Amino acid sequence: MSMVLTIARTEARRIFVSPLAWAVLAVMQLILGVFFVLYLDAYQREAGMSDQYMGVADFIGGGLYNTANVVFLLVLPLMTMRLFAEERKSGSLTLLLSSPASLIQIVLGKFLGLMSFMLAALALLALMSFTLCAGTHLDVGRIAAGLLGLFLMMSAFGAAGLFVSTLTREPVIAAVAAFGLLLLLWILQGVAQSESLQHADLIGYLSLIGHFENLRRGVFNSADVVYYLLFVALFLWLSVLRLDIERN
Repeated sequence: MSMVLTIARTEARRIFVSPLAWAVLAVMQLILGVFFVLYLDAYQREAGMSDQYMGVADFIGGGLYNTANVVFLLVLPLMTMRLFAEERKSGSLTLLLSSPASLIQIVLGKFLGLMSFMLAALALLALMSFTLCAGTHLDVGRIAAGLLGLFLMMSAFGAAGLFVSTLTREPVIAAVAAFGLLLLLWILQGVAQSESLQHADLIGYLSLIGHFENLRRGVFNSADVVYYLLFVALFLWLSVLRLDIERN
């Protein structure tokens, strides 16, 4: 476990030393801040001064998290593209693979290091959400469910992007391929709506967005959480298998 934490700290330090992480966080906050104000203004115009407490978390929180989900879909491939592709390109991956750390420890360490960026982005979004407490009685349960959904979705994005990064030596190719894979898994929900499609239920279940929508609406279902945990475990395991081929 200490080896995993050492790799995670090294990766987190590498992420936050890079100007890219800070630039991405700043741009994300600017975009989400603008949408937050727009949702707030729209709610005030539609609800007036009525005490629709549930509506605040639903309308503003839910809308903001839906927008954040799209932003994270665009951003996380930029953060995952360097995890292994850049190290392979620079030659440092060979040293990492020849270290005493096991492949599972390397992959977990890299993923935990990436999660430091995810948690920073999520914390900033949570602070924005809880500013609503100053003006209304906020449904904290719905906000917490939405934040949990975002965290699980970001973890899925990160695991898939990490796997794609193990496949190439070019960070830009890793970013584009990760975005394509995530977008494909995203749109399965829409594909499953076709009445003539066989196994539509299965295809819909595999979609990333369907499980997030439940949590965004404040509906906590353990099946959605299990789906994301299995998704993350699958892609981390695929990353280990890919590195095992390279090590041998």
